Amino acid sequence: MVKSTRHAKYELYYHIVFVPKHRCSHLTGKTKERLEAIFAEICEDKGLELAESEVMPDHVHLFIGSPPKNAPSLIVNWVKGISARKYNQRYDDRVKWTRSYYVGTAESASKGAVEQYIAEQEGGDE
Repeated sequence: MVKSTRHAKYELYYHIVFVPKHRCSHLTGKTKERLEAIFAEICEDKGLELAESEVMPDHVHLFIGSPPKNAPSLIVNWVKGISARKYNQRYDDRVKWTRSYYVGTAESASKGAVEQYIAEQEGGDE
Protein backbone atom coordinates (compact mmCIF):
# COMPACT_ATOMS: atom_id res chain seq x y z
CA MET A 1 0.00 0.00 0.00
CA VAL A 2 1.33 3.42 -0.93
CA LYS A 3 1.98 5.64 2.09
CA SER A 4 2.76 9.34 2.40
CA THR A 5 4.87 11.84 4.24
CA ARG A 6 4.44 15.60 3.88
CA HIS A 7 6.54 15.59 0.73
CA ALA A 8 6.64 12.03 -0.60
CA LYS A 9 4.61 9.04 -1.62
CA TYR A 10 6.41 5.76 -1.04
CA GLU A 11 6.15 2.00 -0.90
CA LEU A 12 9.48 0.71 0.42
CA TYR A 13 9.91 -2.78 1.81
CA TYR A 14 13.11 -4.51 2.85
CA HIS A 15 13.73 -8.24 3.23
CA ILE A 16 16.26 -8.55 6.06
CA VAL A 17 18.04 -11.75 7.08
CA PHE A 18 20.55 -12.17 9.90
CA VAL A 19 21.93 -14.94 12.10
CA PRO A 20 22.84 -15.38 15.76
CA LYS A 21 26.50 -15.19 16.70
CA HIS A 22 26.54 -18.89 17.54
CA ARG A 23 25.01 -20.72 14.57
CA CYS A 24 24.34 -23.73 16.78
CA SER A 25 21.88 -21.52 18.69
CA HIS A 26 18.31 -22.60 18.39
CA LEU A 27 15.90 -19.72 18.09
CA THR A 28 12.91 -21.88 18.92
CA GLY A 29 10.16 -22.15 21.53
CA LYS A 30 9.98 -19.28 23.98
CA THR A 31 13.06 -17.61 22.46
CA LYS A 32 11.31 -17.45 19.08
CA GLU A 33 8.09 -16.06 20.59
CA ARG A 34 9.98 -13.47 22.64
CA LEU A 35 12.02 -12.29 19.66
CA GLU A 36 8.96 -11.97 17.43
CA ALA A 37 7.29 -9.80 20.08
CA ILE A 38 10.43 -7.67 20.47
CA PHE A 39 10.75 -7.18 16.68
CA ALA A 40 7.10 -6.03 16.55
CA GLU A 41 7.71 -3.67 19.49
CA ILE A 42 10.79 -2.14 17.82
CA CYS A 43 8.96 -1.58 14.54
CA GLU A 44 6.06 0.06 16.31
CA ASP A 45 8.39 2.33 18.33
CA LYS A 46 10.35 3.35 15.20
CA GLY A 47 7.34 3.89 12.92
CA LEU A 48 8.11 0.87 10.73
CA GLU A 49 5.69 -1.69 9.32
CA LEU A 50 6.55 -5.27 10.24
CA ALA A 51 4.82 -6.93 7.29
CA GLU A 52 6.18 -10.43 8.03
CA SER A 53 8.61 -12.01 10.45
CA GLU A 54 9.90 -15.53 10.76
CA VAL A 55 12.38 -16.60 13.39
CA MET A 56 13.99 -19.81 12.19
CA PRO A 57 16.13 -22.07 14.41
CA ASP A 58 19.36 -20.59 13.01
CA HIS A 59 18.41 -17.29 11.34
CA VAL A 60 15.79 -14.53 11.20
CA HIS A 61 13.75 -13.24 8.23
CA LEU A 62 12.03 -9.86 8.53
CA PHE A 63 10.01 -8.02 5.89
CA ILE A 64 9.82 -4.39 6.97
CA GLY A 65 8.19 -1.35 5.38
CA SER A 66 9.80 2.00 6.06
CA PRO A 67 9.55 5.66 5.14
CA PRO A 68 12.31 6.83 2.76
CA LYS A 69 14.05 8.82 5.53
CA ASN A 70 15.38 5.56 7.07
CA ALA A 71 18.38 3.96 5.39
CA PRO A 72 18.25 0.15 5.19
CA SER A 73 21.45 -0.10 7.27
CA LEU A 74 19.84 2.04 9.99
CA ILE A 75 16.79 -0.24 10.09
CA VAL A 76 19.02 -3.31 10.41
CA ASN A 77 21.05 -1.66 13.17
CA TRP A 78 17.86 -0.78 15.06
CA VAL A 79 16.39 -4.26 14.77
CA LYS A 80 19.56 -6.15 15.66
CA GLY A 81 20.90 -3.79 18.34
CA ILE A 82 17.67 -3.03 20.14
CA SER A 83 16.42 -6.64 19.98
CA ALA A 84 19.61 -8.02 21.54
CA ARG A 85 19.64 -5.35 24.24
CA LYS A 86 15.95 -5.79 25.13
CA TYR A 87 16.11 -9.58 25.05
CA ASN A 88 19.25 -9.74 27.19
CA GLN A 89 17.81 -7.30 29.75
CA ARG A 90 14.54 -9.18 30.06
CA TYR A 91 15.58 -12.84 29.99
CA ASP A 92 18.28 -15.06 31.51
CA ASP A 93 19.40 -16.66 28.23
CA ARG A 94 21.40 -14.50 25.84
CA VAL A 95 20.99 -13.50 22.20
CA LYS A 96 23.84 -12.05 20.15
CA TRP A 97 23.76 -11.34 16.42
CA THR A 98 26.67 -11.50 13.97
CA ARG A 99 27.74 -8.22 12.41
CA SER A 100 26.71 -9.37 8.94
CA TYR A 101 23.25 -9.31 7.39
CA TYR A 102 21.39 -9.49 4.09
CA VAL A 103 19.00 -6.75 3.01
CA GLY A 104 17.13 -6.64 -0.28
CA THR A 105 14.49 -4.30 -1.60
CA ALA A 106 11.15 -5.49 -2.87
CA GLU A 107 9.17 -3.59 -5.43
CA SER A 108 5.45 -3.52 -4.72
CA ALA A 109 4.73 -6.16 -7.37
CA SER A 110 6.96 -8.69 -5.57
CA LYS A 111 5.88 -7.81 -2.00
CA GLY A 112 3.35 -10.66 -1.97
CA ALA A 113 5.95 -13.12 -3.24
CA VAL A 114 8.39 -12.17 -0.48
CA GLU A 115 5.67 -12.39 2.18
CA GLN A 116 4.69 -15.83 0.88
CA TYR A 117 8.32 -17.00 0.88
CA ILE A 118 8.84 -15.91 4.48
CA ALA A 119 5.58 -17.55 5.58
CA GLU A 120 6.59 -20.81 3.87
CA GLN A 121 9.91 -20.91 5.75
CA GLU A 122 8.19 -21.88 9.00
CA GLY A 123 9.20 -25.45 9.76
CA GLY A 124 11.20 -25.66 6.52
CA ASP A 125 14.68 -26.31 7.94
CA GLU A 126 13.94 -27.80 11.32
